[in-house]
Amino acid sequence: MKNNRLEKVLHSMKEHEVPQMIISDPAAIFYLIGKWFSTGERMIALYLNVNGNHKLVLNELFPQNEDLGVEIVWYNDIQDGVEILSNIVEKDKVMGIDKTWPSRFLIRLQELGGGSRFVNGSTIIDYVRQVKDEEEKELMRKSSKLNDMAMERIIPWVVKGLTERELDAKIREIYKELGCESISFDPILAYAKGAADPHHATDDSKGKRGDCVILDIGGFKDDYASDMTRTVFIGEVSDRAKEIYDIVVEANRRGIAMAKPGNRMCDVDHAARSYIEEKGYGKYFTHRTGHSIGLEVHEYGDVSAVNEDIIKPGQCFSVEPGIYLYEEGIGVRIEDLVLITEDGCEVLNHFTKDLIVVPEE
Repeated sequence: MKNNRLEKVLHSMKEHEVPQMIISDPAAIFYLIGKWFSTGERMIALYLNVNGNHKLVLNELFPQNEDLGVEIVWYNDIQDGVEILSNIVEKDKVMGIDKTWPSRFLIRLQELGGGSRFVNGSTIIDYVRQVKDEEEKELMRKSSKLNDMAMERIIPWVVKGLTERELDAKIREIYKELGCESISFDPILAYAKGAADPHHATDDSKGKRGDCVILDIGGFKDDYASDMTRTVFIGEVSDRAKEIYDIVVEANRRGIAMAKPGNRMCDVDHAARSYIEEKGYGKYFTHRTGHSIGLEVHEYGDVSAVNEDIIKPGQCFSVEPGIYLYEEGIGVRIEDLVLITEDGCEVLNHFTKDLIVVPEE
């Protein structure tokens, strides 16, 4: 167990008056134990108690040869794992359940009286995970550094006549060459009208002269995600597209300037969105301004108009405004990750935001 992280979670449990909790989210278990588990339909439950007596309830099909720092309670396929768990918990106390534990296990535990009351305990660990420790900060920096390199390598390929699917295959190859474990999400590599669709599904379209190209990419390195978006142009850029580009870059910078302790997540969203609205394109900025990131590319806590959570040092999230004019085939998004410091933020992406026109071959 990573005891410093465990202590933060236990402290949060006490603050929320949740004396015991079941964690099944693979990322949360890794955060606390340092090991990923993929148990399919079989139950896994990391049981935490503010008084100690932590247990990991695990099927015998997943033997462990290393010391995980927590006692393992085994069950097999002819045993009722939930019943075994119910004999560990304190049945007369409130039980927190995280967001990923299947309802078939939760209902069974309720039937067995595995707690006096059941509450959603997800935010307890989600809020702790939002604030990265020093080890995590270094891993986030390392992952984003590789993402800068991936962006530099993929941009020349937008003029080589590749389809979006072929460009997708190329970026996956690049991440493998850079030593990443995998992509951190399905990349969005889109030309023209595809770029003007914020969540465009990669297809067989090819780019042509004057097209904007959105490159929204990220990879996992040492279990931590990166995520960055740049928009480039093939051969030339129209005055209209340049105007949109300049607005989005400034909105990105204004959002970043508000990313500091004491401000709210909604303040970051407002800074970026209000500028785009001021320029007359508010209805074409159709998504939130960002999302938290770490072990998962989308973690709890978004950068949106409705999130009034106060920003704290150690948080890491994206700032990614965009403008999408579908009928004109113009889509521009610029995204950076910010790591909140004691008095501001550190931008983890260093790849240029200057407008890039890629010369045709």
